[in-house]
Amino acid sequence: MKKTLALILSLTFVVGLLSGCVGTRPTTDSTSSGETNGGTGGEVNVYNWGEYIDESVLTDFEEATGIKVNYQMYDSNETMYSKVSGGGAEYDVVIPSDYMIARMIEEDMLEPLNFDNIPNFADIDPELKNPAYDPENLYSVPYMWGLLGVIYNKTAVDEADLGSWDLMWNEKYAEDILMFDNSRDAIGIALKRLGYSYNTTDEAQIKEAVDLLIEQKPLIQAYTMDEIFGKMEGNNAAVGAYYYGDYLTMVENNPDLGFYIPEEGTNVYVDAMCILKGAKNKTNAEIFINYMCSTQAGLKNCEEIWYSTPLLSVREELDEEVANDPYAYPTADIMAKCESYAGLPQNILDLYDSEWTRLKSAT
Repeated sequence: MKKTLALILSLTFVVGLLSGCVGTRPTTDSTSSGETNGGTGGEVNVYNWGEYIDESVLTDFEEATGIKVNYQMYDSNETMYSKVSGGGAEYDVVIPSDYMIARMIEEDMLEPLNFDNIPNFADIDPELKNPAYDPENLYSVPYMWGLLGVIYNKTAVDEADLGSWDLMWNEKYAEDILMFDNSRDAIGIALKRLGYSYNTTDEAQIKEAVDLLIEQKPLIQAYTMDEIFGKMEGNNAAVGAYYYGDYLTMVENNPDLGFYIPEEGTNVYVDAMCILKGAKNKTNAEIFINYMCSTQAGLKNCEEIWYSTPLLSVREELDEEVANDPYAYPTADIMAKCESYAGLPQNILDLYDSEWTRLKSAT
């Protein structure tokens, strides 16, 4: 089922979502079948999330183009930003999330794309083009998207406790709860539990959210990112917040796991491919992005990592059974509670940093 139940969420509701949510098929270039728009040899340096690609796609790309891929992984937007913002990292392609793309555009960290080298952009769903984080679509090409929610072990968690973000603060599961190890997601979850926007610039609300995280801290087994896979799959934790695509990978290895969207609302996100300012292999980077938007590569990735594809041709290849998955096609009331992250002003980013330090140093 994994290889056919790929992950598309209903784009019908996402139009407004991606522009705030607080968010005729184009003629497909011949390259969408899996061909490329050329190859120059040389190399391309790619920096992507962990557990976020079918690695055979990299081999396919190298064989098709003669371009060598140097591939490294990170575990959060903040880790990626910290590494590349100092200028010491010589990556070409990075794949940040929406709010981080907005920040990197604001800070002049990204190269405008030459879409002559990315003809497969024509296959991107129009509803995902010109998003709020890149309104003129100058710097980014969508890679994957999806929803955030709560993952729980059905053998360890009482059904009566499900439905709210409250589960992440339930003392019954002390030392069996996993929380995000990045400030935007962790503080965002606390903001939602309090009924606030992910994108609030009210300093008092942000500090209140961190107070809530400090209250939660004695219940936390660990702050995690990709480590959540081993912990949840191995029955070493009962509750954690993570992405639906990753849940589908986990539940294949541990069928005792369940997932829900909290009633207070959650995050809908887009991760997109960008090129760093001053990239040494810009043309090769654009060829790589174009290949990742081919039907062949897109379908392999979608079937391997279970996230939602932005490619129209890939969606046409997916099994219709996906329609029976309530989180593949969320109802309007679920989507109405979703909110995408927006870029935040520098004073609020600084506050996030200092408040995250306050949380981590709290005893």
